[in-house]
Amino acid sequence: MSTTRTRGILTAAAAIILAASAIGGTAAAQAAGNNDQHEGNNAESGNHSETNTALADAFNGIDRNTNWQQTGKLKLNFPTYHTEGIAYSQDHIFLSAVQIIEPTKKFPTPQNGFDRTPGKGIGHLFVMDKVGNLQKDIILGEGDMYHPGGIDFDGTNVWIPVAQYRPDSSAIIYSVDANTLDVHKQFEVKDHFGGIVMDKQSGHLVGNSWGSRRFAEWDLQGKQLSTWDNPNFFIDYQDCQYVPNSKMLCDGITNLPQTPAAGGAGATYELGGMAMIDLKSHSVIRDVPFQQWSTAGHVATRNPFKMTADGNHLTMKVAPDNGDEGNGTEILTYEATVIPAR
Repeated sequence: MSTTRTRGILTAAAAIILAASAIGGTAAAQAAGNNDQHEGNNAESGNHSETNTALADAFNGIDRNTNWQQTGKLKLNFPTYHTEGIAYSQDHIFLSAVQIIEPTKKFPTPQNGFDRTPGKGIGHLFVMDKVGNLQKDIILGEGDMYHPGGIDFDGTNVWIPVAQYRPDSSAIIYSVDANTLDVHKQFEVKDHFGGIVMDKQSGHLVGNSWGSRRFAEWDLQGKQLSTWDNPNFFIDYQDCQYVPNSKMLCDGITNLPQTPAAGGAGATYELGGMAMIDLKSHSVIRDVPFQQWSTAGHVATRNPFKMTADGNHLTMKVAPDNGDEGNGTEILTYEATVIPAR
């Protein structure tokens, strides 16, 4: 065989090898990319590429003078008891509530670490269509743990804590598939937790305790990763939601005593407000009072609460009234336009 022919064959073979390597490298890169995408959608691994900061930016533009306008009122025509948390998926409205059968009673002195009796009740997660028609009533809880709290929707699951109706007690953390409505008992914790969010950046759950005095962070198996005290005493957080990146937006209420001229020691004033918390630094980024009232006379941020942003336009959904108050439970819509933070 001639030298020229041999060199031509070797050159062709080398080209085939290089092409095969390139195809293999492309396939490997595509596979890695697909794996990365799958990992990014996995709650346990977290999503580190969140870019939509519109809600955080707009919320930082809210102050005490923000002009909130009530633009909607949706009356719910089924027993709702004492409402707690609200969440929205593409197809459903979710509303948590507690039905009290036997109220708790304070002990003269603490007994076995508790300041009151457990009481009795039933925990509900109401599933509605987008116009408020009840589609399913999911009963949640076990034994003395019957009090659902604030809830959060992570794009796939609704997260719900169901606790004893007393501080320093216990709770079950549930997830409910927003499409199939299948219920999964995720884990139990040894404290009362009345609210929860899924931090999509870390893939961890964050809950707030009785009166929101403490926070805790867990992985999805229930391993406690950290705890910290709430540095703010303005309001007790009731219902919270996750906000990119690694933030927690909550509403809340504090009942303040009145002077004799304003009704006496038995009368209270409901101070309502909202707060955004940084889940990395554990600091309160911004908190503002809210000065709108429900049909039954409650401050609108009393319990269920969710907020969205379209640029600098904010929309807030709340349901402060119980089923046996005023006109029953109404989902109220408030809107405001702000100057976003820069």
